[in-house]
Amino acid sequence: MVDVSDKAATERLAVAEGRVVMEKATLDLIVSGNAKKGDVLGTARIAGIMAAKRTSELIPLCHPLALSKVTVDIEPDAKLPGCVVRASVKVTGPTGVEMEALTAVSVACLTIYDMIKAVERGVRIEGIQLIEKLGGKSGHYRA
Repeated sequence: MVDVSDKAATERLAVAEGRVVMEKATLDLIVSGNAKKGDVLGTARIAGIMAAKRTSELIPLCHPLALSKVTVDIEPDAKLPGCVVRASVKVTGPTGVEMEALTAVSVACLTIYDMIKAVERGVRIEGIQLIEKLGGKSGHYRA
């Protein structure tokens, strides 16, 4: 693990995004709330938040962080068709939260897949990436 004990504790923010692409009929099922497994978007949102909090258990050598804020927003997008998943994670500490934001998006996308895989096997998870990072020595990054 990298030694961060000499680094200043500053406010840090990371935003990540990904997409779950599916057939229009599958998206309609999600939006209508009629998926067999229940509330797909609500469940995926909670799964993403929980994943952000457990990133250090999933990714080797990640520091455990006391996160101050995690949001996971999922927007249905008829143009894809599918869902755009965006996570924002904030902490005040000596290291950034990029991995927590990326983990939140990844697990939220996987949860959507899991909850609709019986309806459509061809669902794709795409474009998981860091969108923005603020704080720390390296400053502001925007994709």
